Amino acid sequence: MRSLIQALQDHELVVLRVIGEWWELDLMGVDKPDCVKALADALAKLNMQQELVHLPPEEADAMLDLAAQNGRIPVSTFSRAHGEVRMMGPGRLEREEPWFDPISPAEALWYRGFLYRGFDETAEGVIEFYYLPNELLAQFPQEAARPVVKETAVSILQPTDQPEMWETAVTDAVDDLTTILALAQQTHFQTGGLDWSRRLMNADTDRRSLLLTLAREMGFLRQTDGGLRPTRTAVSWLKKSRESQLRDLADAWSASAWNDLCHTPGLVCEGEGWHNDPILARTALLDALPRTDDWFRLDDVTAYIKQNDPDFQRPDGNYDTWYIRETDAAAYITGFDEWDRVEGRLLPFLVRGPLCWLGLAEVGNDCFRLTQRALDWLADVPPSPDEVRVPLVVRADASVLAPHNAGRYERFQAARVCEADPLQPGKPYQYRLTPESLAQAQEQGIAPERILQFLTDAGERPLPASVKRAILRWRESGVEARLETAVILRVRDAAILQTLRQNAKTRAYIGESLGDLAASVKAKDWPKLRSATAQLGLLLDVTVGA
Repeated sequence: MRSLIQALQDHELVVLRVIGEWWELDLMGVDKPDCVKALADALAKLNMQQELVHLPPEEADAMLDLAAQNGRIPVSTFSRAHGEVRMMGPGRLEREEPWFDPISPAEALWYRGFLYRGFDETAEGVIEFYYLPNELLAQFPQEAARPVVKETAVSILQPTDQPEMWETAVTDAVDDLTTILALAQQTHFQTGGLDWSRRLMNADTDRRSLLLTLAREMGFLRQTDGGLRPTRTAVSWLKKSRESQLRDLADAWSASAWNDLCHTPGLVCEGEGWHNDPILARTALLDALPRTDDWFRLDDVTAYIKQNDPDFQRPDGNYDTWYIRETDAAAYITGFDEWDRVEGRLLPFLVRGPLCWLGLAEVGNDCFRLTQRALDWLADVPPSPDEVRVPLVVRADASVLAPHNAGRYERFQAARVCEADPLQPGKPYQYRLTPESLAQAQEQGIAPERILQFLTDAGERPLPASVKRAILRWRESGVEARLETAVILRVRDAAILQTLRQNAKTRAYIGESLGDLAASVKAKDWPKLRSATAQLGLLLDVTVGA
């Protein structure tokens, strides 16, 4: 911090003379430099232990708080506990003489020369503090100048009863991230309009946003001219055990730029010129969590943090500069009195959201407990590198089943050479070999021989002969047959069909002939064909969808 001379130089001359009167120094007619020197000499000689005895209790508490925090506390935080100091210019000071009637313990200390104010650079940026100059802080016993050792959450929080119902720990974040990587490999996320509910085990928008952010930050996805593509780093991760993969995600989340506050249910973050550091909130929560697998009430953990570390995400203690509102309100939430509406929502979301999504917590009603996975992570116990993986199932109908306990790497590779069927809850992932998927694989440099080898190695039994034959026939002949949805146009007279093929209004809608009296029509074109034939005086009897 600063010395007494540096601190006193920031005061107006009238304030220096008021402080001098308190310590029986006559500074009238003395210029500012000499006032500063005289006061610095006098204050440095004080015995602060004796001064504390004679101070009113509220002022002594304020001094002890400062000493316990190594001599400085953010202005907003200190003001909440000990009141404000009215900042005035020389003219107003002489008119109002606030030293005769201070409005708070802080203001009383200010005019005694015990309290000062200034800016300091911190890890969170430049913050304004109230502080004790070095000479005054040195007057306190060494033990008082150390940070206060707070009781741990374990010693304060009381376990609660196990709920009758709770959400068991899930580990499907690695499964859904595997799906995301496979989709990036196939589509580069350029197709748009993906139906995530038919692809992910949990299609929650915020959870998906977190996984995508982590994938980018962990170097699993890279931006190319054609869109996002998986990297070699992603492939290495896919080969790891499930527990190792979850540990990687937990580590990545703890340091991620993904902003949990902006995803907290019920809150909307708006405006520019302010920002929050999401890591501060995670650190505060993780530091407070009891290191046991007992059940605890979420409200108790939130209350503990509010009591012991309320400014965890606003180190400057200022609750008036962020533009946050509730989703159903227009007014912004300001002031420490509204702590429960912002911080009080964020902390439970960190548990119910990311901690649960990553398999680190189980939640039931209004309580939670940490999983053994979380306790090992917090204790820096290495995750198990071992995992029992079941093989893929390649069936004679050219479908490929990937159970949830199959390897993520094998499923990712299956998705490269097959088309994915919609995900069905409780059932294995299902893929299907098609001419289009084989062609797409070939575009990625995967030859039919490599596909055959992969399916042979990844499967639980010899590759069905029908699958091997189908892949080799595709290699030799390409597409030999096609299934498609179409509408059939039937006419009573072949001349009618010939007329429709020749007429400019209808010929674009008439497809492949199915004999002299029928032709196919694309499903999307039959309404246009019906309108066009009506203009020619021919009404179609439509039974589509009947």
